[in-house]
Amino acid sequence: MSTDIALVGGAYLVAAILFILSLAGLSRHESAKQGNTYGIVGMVIALAATLWLAGQAAGLPQWAAILVAMAIGAVVGIRLAVRVEMTGMPELIAMLHSFVGLAAVLVGYNTYLVSSGSQPGALTALAVGATSGGEDAVHLVEIFLGVFIGAVTFTGSIVAFLKLSAKISSRPLMLPARHWLNLAAVVASLGLMVWFVVAPSLVPLVAMTVIALAFGWHLVASIGGGDMPVVISMLNSYSGWAAAAAGFMLSNDLLIVTGALVGSSGAYLSYIMCQAMNRSFISVIAGGFGSDGAVTGPEVDYGEHRETTAEEVADLLKAARSVVITPGYGMAVAQAQYPVADLTAKLRERGVEVRFGIHPVAGRLPGHMNVLLAEAKVPYDIVLEMDEINEDFPDTDVVLVIGANDTVNPAAMDDPSSPIAGMPVLEVWNAKEVIVFKRSMAAGYAGVQNPLFFRDNTAMLFGDAKDRVEDIIKAL
Repeated sequence: MSTDIALVGGAYLVAAILFILSLAGLSRHESAKQGNTYGIVGMVIALAATLWLAGQAAGLPQWAAILVAMAIGAVVGIRLAVRVEMTGMPELIAMLHSFVGLAAVLVGYNTYLVSSGSQPGALTALAVGATSGGEDAVHLVEIFLGVFIGAVTFTGSIVAFLKLSAKISSRPLMLPARHWLNLAAVVASLGLMVWFVVAPSLVPLVAMTVIALAFGWHLVASIGGGDMPVVISMLNSYSGWAAAAAGFMLSNDLLIVTGALVGSSGAYLSYIMCQAMNRSFISVIAGGFGSDGAVTGPEVDYGEHRETTAEEVADLLKAARSVVITPGYGMAVAQAQYPVADLTAKLRERGVEVRFGIHPVAGRLPGHMNVLLAEAKVPYDIVLEMDEINEDFPDTDVVLVIGANDTVNPAAMDDPSSPIAGMPVLEVWNAKEVIVFKRSMAAGYAGVQNPLFFRDNTAMLFGDAKDRVEDIIKAL
């Protein structure tokens, strides 16, 4: 058996290295596909090694049960992957995070019941209500924290899914004394952990689980739609730590390593997202901004906006030398990435320099716009980050703002009282002409009016972004 464990340990080490290579590959467009391949190979090795060890230790019946569970999960996963559009990836990822959280909760309860002797096949001599030794106390803390993190991730991810899919309002839930409620939930959970370690039983574990489920729900419900990119990366981090906690409970080194990789990378990504929004992570967790298109602050009279037509925009593009396209969530909703790619190809055939400016928090998922453009076969080398493109706007003839709002709002730089004050934005107003594709004059998720829409060099092209881009292609 020791030889079997050594072989599995070696397989886990190879899988862990492949997971690290996968993360490194996913950091750049050019190597993302290779990075994804590393991750797939690593997971296949990990699953094969785990299945083999389970078969050696538990026998054929348990091994067959695992295979059946895997087959059911594979069928569900493949069905979802085939049905979900790329525009629905944020919602899908939120649901996947909820599954990881639920798994951590179930593993925690099962580990406790087995180790306490409440289920057949107890692994330790730990008795319910008995005084725990140092090692048992650590194990109980692992179980408690694993269940807590998993429960918070589970309900928090469900709320994120409901907000992203517009099944509930994207506005933040502002309960009276909401910060005190969050603090009370944490303090109560710490007290229950002490109880659980000193006198192990299901009572404090179940009580904490109920509190953690409510805490996770309230935590994400209090965050508005404008902060959803940060929420997704935050939940990604939570799911990683939940997996790591499950690894400690199961004494599975690979699960610990994998969970730590996901947790730390998700935390760092959350930090990057917060920097891009000029917001602290604590302020996001304490309750972000968000609206359903209504102005949440005082309305300002910026004058009259100017409307244009697809034909007029086509004429502008024909005469342009340099064009920058700045997409936002509106492009994803309209599924306009394919006609945008066609428009890009036609303009480049005419000798027009076309580039894309991507804000770090454009869309509802970090890298959302990059994925959509890559799916539409837009060349990687013309897709630039905000810091790379901002200084080029003064030399740009035409900017096409397709479904973006808060990420191109000059109020972030000009109005210190604005909710998005200090947030780095794409400075599209410095271009000679700006065309904004929108369905209406409604505010963005931050609920802030956008003075860009009323500037002399800005024209509004109303309607479905996909239809309007196709109209422009026809006019060309």
